Amino acid sequence: MENTTNFEIIDDVLVIHINGELDHHASLYIRQADRIIYEKEIINIVFDFKNTEFMDSSGIGVIMGRYKKIKAFGGKIGAINVGSNVEKILTFSGLNKIVNHYRNLEHALDELSSGVTHNVQGGM
Repeated sequence: MENTTNFEIIDDVLVIHINGELDHHASLYIRQADRIIYEKEIINIVFDFKNTEFMDSSGIGVIMGRYKKIKAFGGKIGAINVGSNVEKILTFSGLNKIVNHYRNLEHALDELSSGVTHNVQGGM
């Protein structure tokens, strides 16, 4: 199955739209976001789970890995559109303690950045 996860940069926030499954294969793709984090001086990340059908332990690892990178810059990790299945995994893994939940993308941007769009990138 082709990974249709894509990245969007808004100000200093990287929005990762996870489409489909957040499993081992998707995790490898999302780890490529590290390059974007450094090149575009990203401070915060928002994971959009609107179209996420499944998440396993690889997804926990990818979120934790991005959190560690962003924390080094004083940034935060957020999540929007968290469904019940993903919520359970975030809670059981303890990630709900480090991942801020927001009502929608606009709310997340209000909290995390100035909301000015500098660059929008779909996919890699």
